[in-house]
Amino acid sequence: MKKFLLLALSIIGIILIPGQNIYTYKVQGLNGGEIDFSKFKGKKILIVNTASKCGFTPQYADLEKIYKQYKNTLVVVGFPANDFGQQEPGTNEDIHTFCQLNYGVSFPMAAKVSVKGEAMAPIFKFLTQKKHNGVKDTRIEWNFTKFLLNEKGELIASFPSKVKPTDEAILKYLK
Repeated sequence: MKKFLLLALSIIGIILIPGQNIYTYKVQGLNGGEIDFSKFKGKKILIVNTASKCGFTPQYADLEKIYKQYKNTLVVVGFPANDFGQQEPGTNEDIHTFCQLNYGVSFPMAAKVSVKGEAMAPIFKFLTQKKHNGVKDTRIEWNFTKFLLNEKGELIASFPSKVKPTDEAILKYLK
C-alpha cells in the first residue's frame, strides 16, 4: 500500500523529501577534538560565524549570555572565519585565548573555517543553500550572521550581523 501511495503521489507531481537536518555534520573543535551535531538532538542550535577584530565582536558577550540562560534548550556554536575584512587573522589557539580572556566564552567553538566562496565549509553549504537545507537560501554578508535550527536539527531562521543574539527576533524562538 505504501509503495502504491508513493507511486500515486509521484504521478501527480508531489515529491516527498525527507527532512534535512544538521545531525550528520561533525566539525573540528577550536581546541582540537570534534563537535558532533548529532549530540545536540532535542535542543535548538544557534550557529554564528565569528571574528575577533570586527565591529560586531562584542556580540560574543550576548552569545554567552543566551547560551547560559537557555542552556537546557539551546546550544550556541561559533565558527571563526577570516572571510570578511581579514578580521579573524589569528590561529585557533589565538582565537581561543581571545574568546576566553575577553568574553569568557564557554559555548562550543569550531576550528577556523571559510563561510563563503569555493572554500566554503560543508556545514555552511547546508546552512546557506536551500538545495541542502530544504528551507531557504541565505547569503552571508559579514561576520556574526546567525542560523537558528530547531530541536530536530532543521533550519528555521537566519539573521544578519546587525541582529544581536539578545534581540527579540531571536529570543521569540527560544521562549
